Amino acid sequence: MASAVAAPPTPNNLKRIVAASLIGTTIEWYDFFLYGSAAALVFNKLFFPGSDPLVGTLLSFLTYAVGFAARPLGALVFGHFGDRLGRKKLLVLSLLLMGGATFAIGLLPTHATIGAAAPVLLTVLRLVQGFALGGEWGGAVLLVSEHGDAKRRGFWASWPQTGAPAGQLLATGVLSLLTATLSDAAFVSWGWRIPFLLSGVLVIVGLWIRLSVDESPVFKQALAQAQARRAEQPADVEKLPLVSVLRHHWRDVLVAMGARMAENISYYVITAFILVYATTSAGVSKQTALNAVLIASAVHFAVIPAWGALSDRVGRRPVYLLGAAGIGLWMFPFFSLIDTGGFGNMVLAVTVGLVLHGAMYAPQAAFFSEMFATRMRYSGASIGAQFASVAAGAPAPLIATALLSDYGSSTPISLYVIGAVVVTLIAVGVAKETRHRDLSDVEPSAAELPTTAPAVDARTA
Repeated sequence: MASAVAAPPTPNNLKRIVAASLIGTTIEWYDFFLYGSAAALVFNKLFFPGSDPLVGTLLSFLTYAVGFAARPLGALVFGHFGDRLGRKKLLVLSLLLMGGATFAIGLLPTHATIGAAAPVLLTVLRLVQGFALGGEWGGAVLLVSEHGDAKRRGFWASWPQTGAPAGQLLATGVLSLLTATLSDAAFVSWGWRIPFLLSGVLVIVGLWIRLSVDESPVFKQALAQAQARRAEQPADVEKLPLVSVLRHHWRDVLVAMGARMAENISYYVITAFILVYATTSAGVSKQTALNAVLIASAVHFAVIPAWGALSDRVGRRPVYLLGAAGIGLWMFPFFSLIDTGGFGNMVLAVTVGLVLHGAMYAPQAAFFSEMFATRMRYSGASIGAQFASVAAGAPAPLIATALLSDYGSSTPISLYVIGAVVVTLIAVGVAKETRHRDLSDVEPSAAELPTTAPAVDARTA
């Protein structure tokens, strides 16, 4: 039987692999979050004029949610080809798609120039962003998870997760700088385009680094084994990764989806909806709100690897459960602090919220990677993560804004997040601990295997 077992990466090689995943995910999350911030601050005026301010914001967030709707499709397509062709090729493609769409948004004419075609084009580009991001996350975390060893997998795999706060930090920082240096009229007229156009430069840097790393040795070994078995048994037909995932790992997919509910919803309430709530209900300027998110995102970036390292010591589940429960307990104090209108209180509210979110987000990469077999891992991790986004992150700012518009209070929003926390606590509570699993050995359990399937190993190696 052929083997493609690769030597474990040296510390320097592993750091380069982590850097490639981190920089790529940072750029992609920068593009994605930039849209969310712009949706809260300017898109309601530029692409949905003539509406009540909150209605315009709702319409703006609706295009924001469309990006999430495309993420499951990205997860299916990228997951399928990532499990067949490898992680690296698909990661390069996702970066090109995301960067190209974001750059195009920076060139997009507004409603005042081309009328109704403007929001239509904006929505199409948002769909491309969502499709690309749906394929990015799974590949980035797997590339790191499959290169490292089980003892420190939680720590190393958490670094691509820091791409989310790093992207948020970069996007918010650029917007904060522009709003501080430009008048409101200048920012609305042309200043908002600058951060979108900067994406073109960032993508070139990301591609240069991402192209320099090698494919996952675990995947190369599994692919070689599958090819050898196909050569020995030509009549065997390897099942599509999606079919194998739904047949052997459907429980893990449901666990991953449930685990994402509190993590995803709380994050977009804390970082995207807060820009609406602080400026409309708490009477805080958009500059103040952006600065608070900026500071909190820096802390978020710093604590994620620490939470990942802790999950290597005590397990993925305890750390995840701590973060979920903490978020549920924090939501009422969170809004109470923001209602004071004080900058220090706002920084405290957002920072504590993101630190607790990090306890869920940090172990998530290793946790989801360890659930699935190698030849269906990209599909399984991506499907579990991205299908949950449709019900969680996609409508979160929209639902929160609608609740604020209908009730004029933060209480229903807090209850909404707490409801998501309950779902996550149940999902993670019934899940199995995974931190000691060797990724090359993860297979469907014997009870789930078909009784006549000579090519099982080729599908699940």
